[in-house]
Amino acid sequence: MRKKTTIFLLALTFLISLVLPLNAQVYPRASGFDDQSINVEYDEAGEFNFVRIQFDTYYGQGFGFGAWSIDFPDADMNFLRGVSRLTNIRVMSDPIVLRVDDNEIFDYPFLYMLEVGQGGGLTLSPREIENLREYLLRGGFLLIDDFWGQQQWNNFYAAFSQVFPDREVIELEPEHEIFHVYYDIDGPQLIPALYRSDEYGEQGINHASNHAILDDEGRVMVLINWNSDMGDGWEHTYHPAYPTRYANSAYRLGINYLMYSMTH
Repeated sequence: MRKKTTIFLLALTFLISLVLPLNAQVYPRASGFDDQSINVEYDEAGEFNFVRIQFDTYYGQGFGFGAWSIDFPDADMNFLRGVSRLTNIRVMSDPIVLRVDDNEIFDYPFLYMLEVGQGGGLTLSPREIENLREYLLRGGFLLIDDFWGQQQWNNFYAAFSQVFPDREVIELEPEHEIFHVYYDIDGPQLIPALYRSDEYGEQGINHASNHAILDDEGRVMVLINWNSDMGDGWEHTYHPAYPTRYANSAYRLGINYLMYSMTH
């Protein structure tokens, strides 16, 4: 009888694990998670590594610690931990930084940029424009995060429209599959920075929106997370002053975008 009970409990635990990710809380601090207690399954030959894009801005070079490096490396490392914990994707242990004119970007399906409206906006060389366009048309995915307000949008768009001058930037509705591919999310979420509230945005806009550039088959190549800061949600996972619900939203969205990038 004890053997049958043990087998039943093991089977029940396995079945629960199959459905848990859709409803799981992400890193609830009340449960006592810390760097030591989280069992992260790193794999140096893994399926996913976090690739942050280094870029120049109109008023400054991207060397050292410019706008591109905000939240680095804590956000990148914590997101890798979250992917390992909440999915079956094998992750690598050390996030990396690349520029878009580096052919190494073709080794990775998912790239991340943020703060693209600061410093007058990003600047892209002809080589960077050509390489990024080729990467995206070959099936790559770029997530752009954490820039706020109309002026920063204008700064970003002035430069980035050179990559696909003939393609429209569309707004994604909450029904789009990218919000439902893993977690079931009610569209874009306003994720605030540390010591801010989701009741108020920044730079005069109080709601988040997601925009995209699509390829000829309708696949999202570029996901633009405007007026929301997933990077802060990842970076401040363990910060006692950062509400867990914001971190939860950041992981849910980020994992959905990653799942989409690896399956489309």
